[in-house]
Amino acid sequence: MGSYLKEYDETDPISIETYAKKLIGKTFADVCREDDITKSTVVREASNYEVKHANKKRKGGLGELIEERFFHYQTNNDARPDFDKAGVELKVTPYKQNTNGKFVAKERLILTMIDYFSVVNEKFEDSHMWQKSSLILLIYYLYQKEIEDRLDYRIGYVKLFTPTEQDIKIIKHDFESIVEKIKAGKAHELSEGDTLYLGAAPKAATSKDRRKQPFSDELAKPRAFAFKNSYMTYVLNNYIIPGKNTYEPIIKGDAEESFEDYVVRKIDAYYDWTVMDLCNEFHIEYQKKPKSLEAMLAYRMLGIKGNHAEKFEKANVVVKAIRIEKNNKIKENMSFPTFKFKELVEEEWNDSTFGNYLRETRFLFVIYKYDQGRELRLKGCQFWNIPYDDLEGNVRLVWEKTQRVIREGLQIEKKNGKNYNNFPKLSENPVCHVRPHARNSKDTYELPDGRKYPKQCFWLNNSYILSQLDKKFIGD
Repeated sequence: MGSYLKEYDETDPISIETYAKKLIGKTFADVCREDDITKSTVVREASNYEVKHANKKRKGGLGELIEERFFHYQTNNDARPDFDKAGVELKVTPYKQNTNGKFVAKERLILTMIDYFSVVNEKFEDSHMWQKSSLILLIYYLYQKEIEDRLDYRIGYVKLFTPTEQDIKIIKHDFESIVEKIKAGKAHELSEGDTLYLGAAPKAATSKDRRKQPFSDELAKPRAFAFKNSYMTYVLNNYIIPGKNTYEPIIKGDAEESFEDYVVRKIDAYYDWTVMDLCNEFHIEYQKKPKSLEAMLAYRMLGIKGNHAEKFEKANVVVKAIRIEKNNKIKENMSFPTFKFKELVEEEWNDSTFGNYLRETRFLFVIYKYDQGRELRLKGCQFWNIPYDDLEGNVRLVWEKTQRVIREGLQIEKKNGKNYNNFPKLSENPVCHVRPHARNSKDTYELPDGRKYPKQCFWLNNSYILSQLDKKFIGD
């Protein structure tokens, strides 16, 4: 193993972490330069090493570089953790700074590929996935779009990380949910929206890659166990960046029931309360009616003072209030963030902003219903993520038509002083459509041909949302 053993003890996690902290403040190019001086490198590719690892399209290149040029061991595809004698897995992962100054994880953290045939025989505690994630040495580097050579990215944080006891309960539940879906012959329907912290992330060289699964003849996308982007952002802000505490916990102390059962029970405790009663209970001025009042009330029922809940942030759970009319219909369609015309036209469906949002997001629908006196009453809540067939069928059709319309040149027709366009309409598709989502006619984005047009977004149809609700919310 060479001279590096003088630098750290490969059997001791703390020794490994202490040595790794020397990376803080250095670029990957610095690591290569220092290694060239010591002449202690252990690499598979001696020629053009830096050039090959500088390639932004090369997956895993920076992790390999740290293993080979800093820790001085040769990268391999061994199933065991990287530092097997210490039980430590090494992960090099990017973070970025948003325009509001907040640090966020740039991407999910891939842990290990899912072998559909072997994972169905594994228990969580003994699983290959848990071996690879129970103790991780996280090396976070700052991604900056303007930096062209990724060897110039700078390492900001180095820390050993083990999920907390509460997190492990949720990760275990996520693991078991993924395995149950594979056992049911539905590996091809796996989605990151199925779970909270641990996702089944697509991991293929091309969008057409498929592999066999044990309980169905249908081929499935290759997938990997991964900690979700939202969970990694939480880890960054609460465990990695010293002393930063951005979220409030929902569960105080230990909870034996599942996280989702706990949330449902807490909200069900206020069943049939009117919005006015809830406002009085939680000291919210009803007359001023804050924006997203009904969603805000859900946080209060869960004991959250603000509109940020720790586990919702970690799991990428989005709270949406649903209002059912007396006639058991829903008036409002459900909106999503606006899209930029010039960006959408350059995307591919499998990695599109809207597609990924629906794939990766779990929603908490908080359901209210108008009574005979037009009072809005709480009826409960349910967790939901979009079914695979709906996403890859109707939603994809609408997205592709939207892209085609923008690419071919948006058609705008003026009738009676109003602009009409040829984006997909509510009547055209049972699941979703495109409509304006702008403050006014001057709130615009630029089209590829240079024209300005009011901001648009995708909407889920009100009738579709209604069809996704538990039947118990419709009848009474």
